[in-house]
Amino acid sequence: MDRRSTPFSGRRALDTLRGLVDAVFTTGEAAAIHLPLTDLLAAPGGARDRQLVLGDAVVVIDRQADHAFVQSAKDGYCGWIAQSALGPALAPTHCVCARASHLYSGPKVQAPEIAALPFAARLTVMGVQGAFAETPHGFVPLAHLRALDDHPADPVAVAELFLGAPYLWGGNSAAGLDCSGLVQAALLACGLPCPGDSDQQQVLGEELRPDVPLARGDLLFWKGHVAFVADGGRILHANGHSMTTAFEPTSDAMARILAQGGGPVIARRRLA
Repeated sequence: MDRRSTPFSGRRALDTLRGLVDAVFTTGEAAAIHLPLTDLLAAPGGARDRQLVLGDAVVVIDRQADHAFVQSAKDGYCGWIAQSALGPALAPTHCVCARASHLYSGPKVQAPEIAALPFAARLTVMGVQGAFAETPHGFVPLAHLRALDDHPADPVAVAELFLGAPYLWGGNSAAGLDCSGLVQAALLACGLPCPGDSDQQQVLGEELRPDVPLARGDLLFWKGHVAFVADGGRILHANGHSMTTAFEPTSDAMARILAQGGGPVIARRRLA
């Protein structure tokens, strides 16, 4: 079983795994992320697998010292987070649709900021004061929010918000993100299901025959890497070559990755 998608901490597991693992079983505890951004770890205090953002729903399966083992509701990813990032389950109504935003202490641009907010942070809007939405955490510019059911149609346009963002292994925000983090952020924003890592994403959509021309929004996969097709001649990807999210000529990227030992393209997928 893939540890990333198996709700089993090594000690406690969700009831869905009865008969499959030797564990103490639980129905889990509904909770949500209450920090702007937190790392999802492979082990308590271990390496970062992915990141979760404010308002992300999780199921808490186990607790160990100052860490909790959780499963993320948006993609099923399992891992450990700092318990300080957890809070009660929320009923969000909106999410941040700008590359990044801020929580403000008051409904005006001059108000001191409370915290930075990443793209896709989920918030409960309780009211509106001028150009600001009031949330339990503070005030957010209305221009930076969209209703949760108001999905953009073009994942590549969403991904373009992150142009120039620094590359960060396992990152899921404009402060730093990797290839699969970029793809997931864009697809989830458009209401399309998407797992967290590139090997998991390789099952999305349908495989294209080699003779089918690539189109905007298609996904190209190498071993350990994924990129959006931006147009007939370019891809858009978060990559360790430029250490940014950037456009790159498709043919140049294919030749460069092959020359660097990354191999050829192994899948060409088109989303429904």
